[in-house]
Amino acid sequence: MAVFDSFEDFASILPSGRALAGLDLGEKTIGIAVSDRMLSVASPLQTIRRSKFQPDALELLKIAAAREIAGLVLGLPRNMDGSEGARCQSTRAFARNLSNLTDLPISFWDERLSTVAAERALLEADTSRRKRAEVIDHVAAGVILQGALDRIAVIRRKNI
Repeated sequence: MAVFDSFEDFASILPSGRALAGLDLGEKTIGIAVSDRMLSVASPLQTIRRSKFQPDALELLKIAAAREIAGLVLGLPRNMDGSEGARCQSTRAFARNLSNLTDLPISFWDERLSTVAAERALLEADTSRRKRAEVIDHVAAGVILQGALDRIAVIRRKNI
């Protein structure tokens, strides 16, 4: 399908009754979270170790197919001042390359402080340091996806 810079345009083409996946793209890992079919709750799913683009993309698309995912939301790692640096360019390139392999719509969600929020939640849950290291990426993906789901809910209420 396409990569959407406008989150509103992305939200407007999503079919009802299908889940979304959120991705936290790191240099070494990709955290994955999925929503319910009502697009109300994000749940951390898993973290995959990055290797090269093709096998990473195929693994993501395999998960998306198995879970009947309707679209992908990638965390966009903006700088704290809102500007885009090298990591944003890398994320946008990943999205463009992934869009060549799938018809799923792809959009971005500002991920500033998502890892901080995930870390705080894990600390409040008294998660051990080792366990936090194992789950932080897909918990951060859950934070990213939940922000996107909350925005979709606002957009849909506005359009009723």
